[in-house]
Amino acid sequence: MPRRHASPRDAKPTCDDSTGEVRVPLGVWNVDRLDEDVDLVLSYGEAQRLHAALDVLLDRCARALRRAVPVQ
Repeated sequence: MPRRHASPRDAKPTCDDSTGEVRVPLGVWNVDRLDEDVDLVLSYGEAQRLHAALDVLLDRCARALRRAVPVQ
């Protein structure tokens, strides 16, 4: 079974100032081979919820990393 994932492309995300629509450029990969470039398109509210969820997740990961790395 293919192992596909998406990663951000070098292009910067954009926001439509009139609608609040956010576009995040992604590359869709099959293991280590780029299959296609796509945009993740989010409404303003969807982008806010994703941002909040990522913030919580990143904070949790940062705490776990601090516990895993010995203090010198």
